[in-house]
Amino acid sequence: MLKRNKLALSVSAAVLSGGLAAPVAVAQDAALEEITVTGIRGALQDAVNIKRDATDLVDAVSAEDVGKFPDSDVGEALGRIPGITVGRAFGQGASVSIRGAAPTMTLTQLNGQNVASTGWFDNIPVDRSFNYSLLPSELIGGIEVYKSSRADLNEGGIGGTVIVKTRKPLDMDANTAWIGTKGRVGTISDELAPEVSGLYSWKNDSETFGVLVSAAVEDREYVRRGTESDYRWSGDVAPTTFLQDQERKALDLTLQYAPTDALAFTLHAMSLDLQADNTNTSSYLFTLPRYGADHPQEGELLDNVTCHSANAAGLCTSSTTENATVANKTFNQTWGRKSSMGSDTFDFNTEYEGDGFRLSGNIGATKADGGTDFTTNFSHFTDDMSRWQGSIDATGKEIQIDPTLDPSLTLDNYADTSSPAGWAVAGGPVEDEESYAQLDVEFDLNTGILTSFKTGARWTDHDVNRRSYRGIFHKTLNEDGDLVDDPVVVDTSSLYGGTYEVGQDGFTAPKPNLDAMVAATRDSIDHWVEERAGHSDLNEENTALYGMFTFESGALSGNFGLRYISTDASRTQYDLDGTEPEDGEIAANIGYSYSLSTYSSDYSDVLPSATVRYELSEDWVLRASASQAISRPSYDDMLVTYNGFADDRDNNQTQRFGSEGLLPMKATSGDIALEYYYGDGNLVSATYFMKSIDDFVTSEILVDQQIGLEDPAGGDSWAVETLENTGGADIRGIELQIQHAFDNGFGVAANYTYTDADAPKDAFMDQLPIFTESSETAYNLVGYWESDTFSARAAYNYRSEYLIREGGFWYGNRMHDDFGSLDLSFNWYATDNVDVTLDVVNVLEEDDIQYGAASADSSSTGMKAPLQEGFPAWSFQGEAVYQLGASYKF
Repeated sequence: MLKRNKLALSVSAAVLSGGLAAPVAVAQDAALEEITVTGIRGALQDAVNIKRDATDLVDAVSAEDVGKFPDSDVGEALGRIPGITVGRAFGQGASVSIRGAAPTMTLTQLNGQNVASTGWFDNIPVDRSFNYSLLPSELIGGIEVYKSSRADLNEGGIGGTVIVKTRKPLDMDANTAWIGTKGRVGTISDELAPEVSGLYSWKNDSETFGVLVSAAVEDREYVRRGTESDYRWSGDVAPTTFLQDQERKALDLTLQYAPTDALAFTLHAMSLDLQADNTNTSSYLFTLPRYGADHPQEGELLDNVTCHSANAAGLCTSSTTENATVANKTFNQTWGRKSSMGSDTFDFNTEYEGDGFRLSGNIGATKADGGTDFTTNFSHFTDDMSRWQGSIDATGKEIQIDPTLDPSLTLDNYADTSSPAGWAVAGGPVEDEESYAQLDVEFDLNTGILTSFKTGARWTDHDVNRRSYRGIFHKTLNEDGDLVDDPVVVDTSSLYGGTYEVGQDGFTAPKPNLDAMVAATRDSIDHWVEERAGHSDLNEENTALYGMFTFESGALSGNFGLRYISTDASRTQYDLDGTEPEDGEIAANIGYSYSLSTYSSDYSDVLPSATVRYELSEDWVLRASASQAISRPSYDDMLVTYNGFADDRDNNQTQRFGSEGLLPMKATSGDIALEYYYGDGNLVSATYFMKSIDDFVTSEILVDQQIGLEDPAGGDSWAVETLENTGGADIRGIELQIQHAFDNGFGVAANYTYTDADAPKDAFMDQLPIFTESSETAYNLVGYWESDTFSARAAYNYRSEYLIREGGFWYGNRMHDDFGSLDLSFNWYATDNVDVTLDVVNVLEEDDIQYGAASADSSSTGMKAPLQEGFPAWSFQGEAVYQLGASYKF
């Protein structure tokens, strides 16, 4: 049974990933024979047999061949699995939700060990999720998804655990080599994006030593065009274009040494890097009445704008400008960011098989760094700016702009010279690092129905370090004798090159040159100062012990066990205690202590689990599992943060009391699955799942609180948010799956997931009892056809609306409209060694639409009115991506 399960996890691709086209060649561990499956139908038949033999509730995706993953995006491939939905950001699948739980409740591991991960954008909270956009699909041999827990799985995934598998040289033929190239172009990102990847695996004649190296390089320009309406200043609607140069590099190296059949050593190293420099240009159309006290009445004329209708929050949903010569000018600004993220992992594994026992040990480290290394801003608001006149319709889910005067801009609309905005120059690096050691031993048993006992221990030391820096410009004395910023002045024309479309309505503006903007800004900087408010260090030392029995008796098999976890956590920050500032201190540091303070806490728990598989008959299989799992709190929730202190606005002081003492959320889960197998490789299955989550982190917000610290402008009056473990949450749902292969080369596969997920509303600023990025329904429909020479697949993936929570005042929480993507794949097996592929992603060019969700009476929580129910916040134009590739294997 153990060997059958091991085989199942290594090749259970096609049935669970939605009918994946092309021949499949799967390399097994040394103890198993190599199995080569050719053709879609043969791959699906083997996958069904493997699923049938497996004990645990495990789904998987595997590579169809060396270097050939079923989807060009790892996130998209995971989205084919029942119960999994993928959050797409900046053109790639980036986050994974399992059965309605938030992405932060998904634990991602590399070959069974944790992977450090950060993000490239400094406005995104620091959490525990993995950013899948780092990982090229060509480097992966397979992915396993555990939807329920078991004692020998590392803790951390309430939603589930995703284990990314890489290949090993002793499992492959000597001198296996593969090289592939792709060219990608989109209907919006229309520059050709090249990608090259390759693999080489060697082992000696005695098959005791092997080396495998694989690499992938991709260079693409990603363009996102849309309309943002967040009412930052004067009721603005902002056609916006985000332009990013994505340069992704990945290198994977594995060394194996097996001096005997019983002993093996494996050294694995993976390096992932994404350079993500970007600009974000917005042209602001001041057409709606101001956000705040100026709530208009229908038909009222305000600031040369007539409001025809307003929503419950007092925001104008239909308006027209009245006089273009008097109405507000347009305003244009570009944010420029030098951004990156990377992750390096090193693991050393030893395995030994003795007489009746097996021993395995791992030591390793993983480190990630990322964030926005450099931020600058160039803005334009002059008398020569284009005037705006027209109408705005915000009554639906998308802003509709109908201009009577075109607000497009050229360099003639800008001043002849420009300087960077000193208030915007910043850097926000983040580091995530873990060292670990693990020892596992499994004993064979001959005691009744018990077949083995496995036990082990794991230790990790995890650090998260976040910093914030402010660039200080050169100073000069003004006429009043005050020191003021003295940035460099450059020709505006040197900052731009050509024009491009801003937003999705055909408006244009000068195209920014990021390198020129950064160079001008660097020349303006005298020195950098750390913002003590942004300094935070978190440390977690985790220890885990477990014991797990496996059993088998006739048609019955399974496992049960306990996992003990213990955590020591500490937080180090500068306290905001009213310390008298030294001369020359920047405003952002006023009131903060000049010495660091450290606070510590600890907790422990015991997590039971059990899984049972029973063959009801030759064709029917019943599975059931019950377990407890934890997800530790988000790193941001473990910090104390302050905003608005010593700025120039009254009543703007906020304090968020996170805590290193927050307990992990704990889920009690249950699953039951019934599967019917008929014919050759055909399957119908149904699964019911439920989770009850305790210790959910909730927040309480109180306004006008006195904390003993007076702000220079606003006095001792604070909005105070306190986080604590008080909430409960429930998830329940069903997964349905069907697969059928016809005799003429055609086949179909489909799955459907319904999730009823209720989170405590007090956990979120928007007061909505909805898990982050949780969709109520999701389904996949796949049809395929194959012959000896060709194969084709059409796959449609759909998910219902879901809530995005990014944090921060300007971005906040938004509901993402339902989203469906039709993807096409065509394969020509030109020779035994050469494959040619054509993939089309999002053929229907589905738009990315986001709108307010919070109740209009929830303004006291701090939610901006445009992010309240019924107002269209963001919308981005849908893009189809075409990818042509060829690969050679020898």
